[in-house]
Amino acid sequence: MFQRACFVLLTVLLVSPVPVFASWSPPPTAVYQSLHWRSIGPFRGGWATMAVGVPSQPNVYYFGAADGGVWKTTDAGRTWQPLMQHEGSASVGAIAVAPSNPDILYVGTGQVAARYDIAGGDGMYKSSDGGKSWTHIGLADTRHIGRILIDPEDPGRVLVAALGHIFDANPERGVYLTTDGGEHWKKTLFINEDTGVVDLASDPNHPDIVYAAAWQMRMHPWLDYFQPQAGPGSGIYKSINGGATWHRLTGGGLPSGELGRIGLAVKGDTVYATIVVPGGDSGFYRSTDGGARWELVNTDPELASDYFSRVTVAPNDADAVFVMGRSIHASTDGGKHFEIVKGAPGGDDYHFMWINPRYPDHWVTAADQGCVVTVNGGKSWSSWYNQPTGQFYHVATDNRFPYWIYGGQQDSGTVAVASRAPDGAIGPRDWHPVGGDERDFDLPKPGNPNLVFGSGLGGYVSRWNATTHQVTDVSPWPVSSYGSDPRTVKYRYTWISPLAFGHDEPHPLYFGAQVLFRSGNDGDSWEIASPDLSGASPQARHCAKATGSLALAKACGFGVIFSIAPSPVAKDTLWVGSDDGEVSLTTDGGKHWANVTPEAMPLWGKVNAIAPSPFDADAAYVAVDTHRLGERRPIVLRTTDYGKHWSEIINGLPPDEFVQGIVADPVRKGLLFAATNRSVYVSFSDGDGWQ
Repeated sequence: MFQRACFVLLTVLLVSPVPVFASWSPPPTAVYQSLHWRSIGPFRGGWATMAVGVPSQPNVYYFGAADGGVWKTTDAGRTWQPLMQHEGSASVGAIAVAPSNPDILYVGTGQVAARYDIAGGDGMYKSSDGGKSWTHIGLADTRHIGRILIDPEDPGRVLVAALGHIFDANPERGVYLTTDGGEHWKKTLFINEDTGVVDLASDPNHPDIVYAAAWQMRMHPWLDYFQPQAGPGSGIYKSINGGATWHRLTGGGLPSGELGRIGLAVKGDTVYATIVVPGGDSGFYRSTDGGARWELVNTDPELASDYFSRVTVAPNDADAVFVMGRSIHASTDGGKHFEIVKGAPGGDDYHFMWINPRYPDHWVTAADQGCVVTVNGGKSWSSWYNQPTGQFYHVATDNRFPYWIYGGQQDSGTVAVASRAPDGAIGPRDWHPVGGDERDFDLPKPGNPNLVFGSGLGGYVSRWNATTHQVTDVSPWPVSSYGSDPRTVKYRYTWISPLAFGHDEPHPLYFGAQVLFRSGNDGDSWEIASPDLSGASPQARHCAKATGSLALAKACGFGVIFSIAPSPVAKDTLWVGSDDGEVSLTTDGGKHWANVTPEAMPLWGKVNAIAPSPFDADAAYVAVDTHRLGERRPIVLRTTDYGKHWSEIINGLPPDEFVQGIVADPVRKGLLFAATNRSVYVSFSDGDGWQ
């Protein structure tokens, strides 16, 4: 249904039928008084971006989720409570607790990672009561915040590392300083509009000495495995006056040229850095004289990555250092040798680790599978099956009673979960995996929910059988394109590959690459039902340079089919949308296709969802995601004549929320639902107005 707008599976109860208005006027507030959301789990952790604790309260910890706000435990991870329920962003990039007053917290929104699919934020938040209430304190257009440092003695003096916009140039990148708790901010470090700051480090005993990691990075609207996230703007900066002014560290053993992501940690005069050097000496660096001279002490490729690069040094031992990655790597000799101290379960991509300075055997770590705590130096850990923060890209339901909901959870595989349980509360017995992959579609076959079809990276399609509990690979093409240059493969796919069932018997299954695949026998065989619908051009030239231009990348074939929508009322009518801004239509089952792209469609506007009308074959609604163009404006389009003409229907949608999903109610004509990056909206007037 919709991507990234839903970090916990939810259901909504509709009440009080409302007539469709000829001209839109808002329904009375009473209509909504009985509406509510409920969490149906599954109760296991999703991507945690950062975690910290309170030194004087060894059982109190906080973590931030990539799409789930801030959570708090007061019992060392046995139970967690959500703290941010009504703020403007659900994505958290950084958290800090004031050392001099643990009731004061600062949160920076927008996760930080080099990835095509990433959730942005709306700046900084502050709490003065341990997270019970929050105040937005600015920096709204920084979009992605990587680190926060609070002065040990003054909770009003705060430094913020802002990576800035990931998909476009942004002057709000850099380091910001406030001395009055966020009422006013001053940008003290700015490199350029393509280079932000991803990390800050300082020894609490020497708060005036601060190090900053600048990172030059820009993502494209398309999935490009070979786009280097590096540039000459990346580097290490040092301040000797608490972040008021900065100078760049060069020479002394530091690599030069184009650098990638850098992670930092400091203990006294010892500074650690993981540095990505494309084609050069990537690895783990150490300085023992405050950054004047550096030594490359370890070249293990697991230690330096654009995806991780977080370093933690033990508060009681400058030679004990931990590096985050696909596992937690620990060294007791300053980085010369590392051993893995934690992998799965409970995380297989680790993003942050905090060590209590008063109780150095108390650790908390943030990973793809949530947040876990140890109070014995890693010998045992708390559970991640107690924090419903999973990210779901798409959800589907069957028609059983009670009905089940299906989806792929980012980093944790697939889930089918009952909408209600026999004994009341939904528990672990009421959900299970269904094959598939971690981020794509999982669809029960209409009329036979014992068969569930899932899509995955690189063109993978699975068929899960509930009777035998077996998973069968039914991919249309046996060669995966994952990690391959899209210009070199037969069939290309992006991060999410769409699946859809036809509404009529025998319910054909559709799957999208740059062409549309169709199967009439549950995936045992496939046929190609369309030409290339991505907007690629056979006449494209200079494709070796296609990564620098929107138009050239589209012509050279970086786009793919992203949404497939069979009409519920016309058997042979299908709508198809691409992630580079194309809408195509067939009314004869794929024999002929028409390009019906709206004039208002931006280049590389991602057609995230198409909702054909359940009543009229010539009507459909299109939701266009613009955030990978650096925009956040809503685009919802409607046609009533098979795409010959389109009208924009965004009245009532906020100008700074992009639309990710659109659904037409199958019973009441004109009743629509739209999902944005922040909210869910309803229209009782066929889209003429939204609430």
